[in-house]
Amino acid sequence: MNQNLIGLFAVAFFGIFSATAQQDYPTNREVAQRLQQMASSGNAKLISLTKTEGGQDIWALQIGIDDLENKPAIAVTGGVEGYHVLSVELALQVANRLLKDHAELLETTTFYVFPNMSPDAYSQYFSNIKYERRGNSVKIDHDRDGRLSEDGYEDLNKDGFITKFRVESALGEYVPHEKDLRVLVKAENGAKSEPRYMMFSEGIDNDKDEKYNEDPEEGIAFNKSLTYKFPAFEPYAGDYPVSQKESRVLLDYLFERWNIFAFVTFSPANNLSAPLKFNKSDAEKRIVSSMLEKDVELNKMVSEIYNETIPHKAYNQENQGTDGDYFQWAYFHFGRLSFSTPGWWVPEVKLEIQDSTETKKVKVTPETNFLAWAEKEDLKNIFIPWQEVNHPDFPNQKVEVGGIKPFVMVTPPYRMVDSIAENHTNFIVKLAEIQPKLEFHNFKTEKLSGGLTRITVDLLNNSPLPTHSELGERSRWLQKLQVTLSKDKKDILAGNTIKLVDKLGAYEKETLSWIVKGGGTVTIKVGAPHTGYATMNVKL
Repeated sequence: MNQNLIGLFAVAFFGIFSATAQQDYPTNREVAQRLQQMASSGNAKLISLTKTEGGQDIWALQIGIDDLENKPAIAVTGGVEGYHVLSVELALQVANRLLKDHAELLETTTFYVFPNMSPDAYSQYFSNIKYERRGNSVKIDHDRDGRLSEDGYEDLNKDGFITKFRVESALGEYVPHEKDLRVLVKAENGAKSEPRYMMFSEGIDNDKDEKYNEDPEEGIAFNKSLTYKFPAFEPYAGDYPVSQKESRVLLDYLFERWNIFAFVTFSPANNLSAPLKFNKSDAEKRIVSSMLEKDVELNKMVSEIYNETIPHKAYNQENQGTDGDYFQWAYFHFGRLSFSTPGWWVPEVKLEIQDSTETKKVKVTPETNFLAWAEKEDLKNIFIPWQEVNHPDFPNQKVEVGGIKPFVMVTPPYRMVDSIAENHTNFIVKLAEIQPKLEFHNFKTEKLSGGLTRITVDLLNNSPLPTHSELGERSRWLQKLQVTLSKDKKDILAGNTIKLVDKLGAYEKETLSWIVKGGGTVTIKVGAPHTGYATMNVKL
């Protein structure tokens, strides 16, 4: 058999096998294998932008047909938070579904997929000791005491998970939840609840500063180290913005892609279930810190499309961005439409207590809501029962280790992912279908005396989205619309060979007109990389 055919057969067989055998989220190695399979399809190209300090690739998958960089593009990003394991799988499945099921869309739209921006941290999900890690593998002194990683995590009960430990103490601020005694909540003011607990992250106070795990063996978090509202002097942020190889290469890559009109990021932030709010005073500051008013309206419109496409409603989704994050950088510092979603959240479960006289609703926390949902779904092994241990920092006191396992509150069982990915692919397809679209209408030529011709045509943006976001109009990284006429300047008596149009709003038109002399054929071309181009040949 021909060696090329053997290779193709092997790729196809492995693709089928891996798809059927996949039972859990992919390792970094499996991510690379799946990306390589996609790149063999013919409509995708795979690039490693760099390797992290931990030796992991930062992948970019370019999806599209023909001239990718002169078509409107959407950037899809996963793994901006290392503990958000679902986001990597969603980015992979969205890319694969675009290639398999939406070939016609690739004629008009380019997709840049960055499946995992935190592969060093992501690998902790597969480690012998599991905890929700954010930082990469660089060496950082998080607590700035002159020593590296001297106060990290310790697995006190040797179960392979970093959870919490609690100390029974009259000075404690925590008490058991009235509905679910496994969960500790802050005691209400004046309450005399017993028992009371102090609660800490599982570990030992190695540097004796009365803090736990504040200097772990991990470095900078990608999603806390970008330029918008950079949180200087905070752990995981670094000494200055974009200090890491992975953040630098990504931003360099994006700044060279003038054709991106929107970002869809899978991250804890969520401006799709509920849009961002407009704050007039923050919008009018020299350094803008509120989404501008017209862009809030666009966010509302896209949010409606999202909520029509994604069947389950968001619960407890208050995170609309944090300092130094990627999703806000894409809007505030890159001028693009930027949308973010966790992709999945635990549905709301009502908690009630039945006593002898009445049924009383009780206070719901994310933890109690998750545990109630997990019970309804019959999920096992999601909580580690409190187990008494000897703790060197609390001699002769009752210390117990336990709690909800890491990852499970933000990571659905893998069997649920296929439908989640299908819904989010459908949303991204709908977003691509409403991208700015330039068209010519009402074209006419009129012969004038002296061998002159008047050309008139309406340029229409046939889309509910404007060609530029309101903030994007101010950005040097978003090109204006360029109108060109392929005629020598001396032959144009009225109009310009090159004209710039600042923006066209939703379904807005602008009339273009020239008076030219001579005969032959001229070409009108209008557009920008992020809107695509419309061309028309005119016979004089």
